[in-house]
Amino acid sequence: MTRLRTTQRSLGRRIIGRTLLAATLLTAVAAVPAAAAVAPQRASASAPARDDVAEAEAQEVAHFYGSYLDAVAAEDGAELATALRGFYLTPELRQELRAWEKANHADGVLRAQDVPAAFRVTAGGSGAGHAWTHVRLTWGSVAHPTYTELTVQSSLGTGKITGIRG
Repeated sequence: MTRLRTTQRSLGRRIIGRTLLAATLLTAVAAVPAAAAVAPQRASASAPARDDVAEAEAQEVAHFYGSYLDAVAAEDGAELATALRGFYLTPELRQELRAWEKANHADGVLRAQDVPAAFRVTAGGSGAGHAWTHVRLTWGSVAHPTYTELTVQSSLGTGKITGIRG
């Protein structure tokens, strides 16, 4: 009979031990996804991701092109267009555009003589202190559109546009 009592106590301890082990494992399993969900947020909060930087620069390029197209399309918008160039573009790019415009008899920002009907800006990538943005200018009618693709380079340090290639 003594053995029976010992066996019953051992069995009771094993059940309690297994219950505690199962409860611990369930708690750990529930905590791991919660910790995993929090970890990426902490990492992204301390340093912006490359995509976020490229998106922010693309927004600046979109602001410039939207304002610039409005100014160029306006009858009395020449002064505003010049002011926008002064604010958004580096002095070196403005000088490069003047030379391009003299040689091509067209607007260097748009790479054209006319004003496009629409534009679309898409973030490219960023690295080495620069961000690249893709600008698609839409020409022609709604039924028969044509497109011009430009690549705009911006400085991450100054936020100014440093290059336009078409």
